[in-house]
Amino acid sequence: MSNLRRQSIPVLLLSLCMPVLCSAAELFSSQQQKDAFLKALSKQDERYDPAEKMIRRPFSSPGYHTTLKGGHVHPTRDSLSYAVALLDSGQPDRLKRAEQILRRVISLQDQNPDSRTYGIWSWFAEEPLDKMSPPDWNWADFCGTQLLQVAIDHADRLDADLQRRLGESIIHAGRAIKRRNVGPGYTNIAVMGAYVTLVAGEHFGNEELAGYGKARLKRFYDHTFSQGSFSEYNSPTYSIVAIKELSRMLRHVKDAESRKLLRRLNRFAWDHVARHFHAPTRQWAGPHSRCYATLLRNSTRAFIQRATDGKLRFLPESEALESLDAHRLGSECPEDLLPYFTELPEPRLEIETFAKNPPDRHDIIGTTYLHPDFTLGSVNIGDLWNQRRPLLAYWKTDAGVVAMRLRCLHDDYDYSSASIFTVQDKGDILGAVVFATDRGDTHISLDRIKNATIKAKDLRLRLAFEGAVNNLKLPERAQLNEPIKLSSGPVTVNLQFPHAVFGEYPISVKTSPTGIDVVLYQGPEKEINFAQINEAAIIFTLSISPDQAPPANNQLSLINNQSEVVANWTRPGESKMSLTVPAKPLPTKAQRQASSAQFGDATPWKINSR
Repeated sequence: MSNLRRQSIPVLLLSLCMPVLCSAAELFSSQQQKDAFLKALSKQDERYDPAEKMIRRPFSSPGYHTTLKGGHVHPTRDSLSYAVALLDSGQPDRLKRAEQILRRVISLQDQNPDSRTYGIWSWFAEEPLDKMSPPDWNWADFCGTQLLQVAIDHADRLDADLQRRLGESIIHAGRAIKRRNVGPGYTNIAVMGAYVTLVAGEHFGNEELAGYGKARLKRFYDHTFSQGSFSEYNSPTYSIVAIKELSRMLRHVKDAESRKLLRRLNRFAWDHVARHFHAPTRQWAGPHSRCYATLLRNSTRAFIQRATDGKLRFLPESEALESLDAHRLGSECPEDLLPYFTELPEPRLEIETFAKNPPDRHDIIGTTYLHPDFTLGSVNIGDLWNQRRPLLAYWKTDAGVVAMRLRCLHDDYDYSSASIFTVQDKGDILGAVVFATDRGDTHISLDRIKNATIKAKDLRLRLAFEGAVNNLKLPERAQLNEPIKLSSGPVTVNLQFPHAVFGEYPISVKTSPTGIDVVLYQGPEKEINFAQINEAAIIFTLSISPDQAPPANNQLSLINNQSEVVANWTRPGESKMSLTVPAKPLPTKAQRQASSAQFGDATPWKINSR
């Protein structure tokens, strides 16, 4: 970053040298918590590279922002988290290393106010901002948060020059966040950016940032409660990030009015998590707006366990407490919500509005059926980006938990321009997958397809299984428009594809030990222009039931009038489900406008009419 001009910012050193909120010893609630922290810290010690003065680890990425492909890298965010932990240890011999990391990483920030990437960092020291594709502006929020931990709790331990540089770096990050001005729909960044700007403003006496941060938090609060949910709904990753940052704000924000909003948001967030937790499998039931692992990670269970002060026991306490930052957050789950995490005495149906739209647009609505033997969740309108889980099920077998989700794969990677529409009633889903012409390939927006055209050797829809799949019983062969039955543990899954058309391409169904595929194209690489395809639509029905339940005598009828496909699913003793989708690939907005659903006499895609 040596080519970037830096600008000094007046920082009140008085603020940096204020008495810290707590000493390192007071950061920990017990010796057991500190011992677990030191164990986590020792693992990070092994990754420290003294030559670069940063953490070093094998390269990994979600597949965008970076152009790097492999090797080892020195991550900026991880290095700052490590520096905070070094200081939190309270051990004098760790102070020098923390200072070296802070100086190194602060030097990698773009501090030129005239720069497009002002105030942010690259992900890795090996890849400057101008080499990223594109840079990630969230790094002002992530890195700014870590630097604030140092400023609040450890500034008086740093030399005067580093105190000054630390304060300037935080103000640069805060101004970058204000300049970008992310809307309230970007849940985790909306919250984190509010934290950085509001707390930095209060701590350094910067009224501009404090005022912005306070207003940003209020906008997020109003948006969330008016919509009925977080825009990044039901996310095992980002719901937890939001709760962590709300908890951090409750520790550090001084403004009384903001603290009232934070307490209400914290309650709202925990209620959102609790009602989607499937106690029998200890999984976070779908649908998920964004996640990075379909099976719930132990780190998430550990976070929930810590937030209940050990009243829930998913992991041994020593393992649950092992964390670099848990002591800093003090997250608390309301006690009246604890039963959601421990018991499910009878089936429960959760229907939640994730986004309320004007009368002429469909709402975004999640349906989650939690049965003692399984859980099945879906969103009415979504896409099949690799971070999405728009159709997701879990059940427990003697060997462990099985997860089932729907994917669309373009050359073995999730295709973001595949759209999904569903109607769900308890364990039954009527769904459709169609194709948008204006979104991305591997990402919903970062690599938009040009002229509605992709190059492909393979394109397929997959009902994928993972986890304890050894005893999964799938048929050796399957066909379109024929019932496909599979069983695993306590459940039976009945699947059917009554309609599958993809232009003039022949379509087949293939099974494997871990999936059922509808193959839309397989062969030499060729261009597929979706704008020139008159019909590309897959209709499916999916039912999950307890193993002993007899198969239902369901009937499905189709109307295909070239411009749209209408599916009607009649189930004995239950309301009829209907789904209409456009046959031809369309831009996302037009595709959604052309789609509709019925559930009995109700319109299930408007929450007030169901």
